[in-house]
Amino acid sequence: MGNRGCLHNDRQQVRRRFLGKRWIICVLEFKGRRHRIMVPGHYTELFFLDEATALAAGHRPCAECQRDRFNLFRQTWERANPRLSGTRPPAATTLDETLHRERTATSGRARRPCDVLDTLPDGTFVTADGETAYLVLGNRLLQWTPYGYEHLPARVLRDPVRMLTPSSVVRTLAAGYPVGIHPSAFRGTWRNKNAHARDFARHS
Repeated sequence: MGNRGCLHNDRQQVRRRFLGKRWIICVLEFKGRRHRIMVPGHYTELFFLDEATALAAGHRPCAECQRDRFNLFRQTWERANPRLSGTRPPAATTLDETLHRERTATSGRARRPCDVLDTLPDGTFVTADGETAYLVLGNRLLQWTPYGYEHLPARVLRDPVRMLTPSSVVRTLAAGYPVGIHPSAFRGTWRNKNAHARDFARHS
């Protein structure tokens, strides 16, 4: 589940894309807490297919309900982005500021072009038309849907493509962060190049 502030009004109509810079990924169950969805004046609950999707949207693990994942993410993020880290380990606000710049930047450079698909780590999302998203996994591209990943007979994109996942997160994935990927991505007998991602999906 994602949280990027209160986006809805008292009639549960979404009125804004975000409120604030802290976009986090939360678990669905934590310490028995229960609440109604889209309560007026409270944060708007967003639901993602998996962690890879949430990271591509510019979120990062919550420091409360996912403390271990948050610590692992920021440690790996620091190793992958030494010039951006500031303090050691980087503060949550540092992650949020960097991700916010990457999410909202509009320059041509910020559109995150990628000339060679094979250089991207597992868990990265790419697009060619801005409408259809594909997950990089092993030597395959899997088409994202709200219900899971569709396995395609062959690659449907040619270089160059545009990365949807923020650049600092792509570097974090390349540095070994074990991103959670929905089990539908692992149908069949082919093996992906990052075994940790496969194992995470099997046990999630």
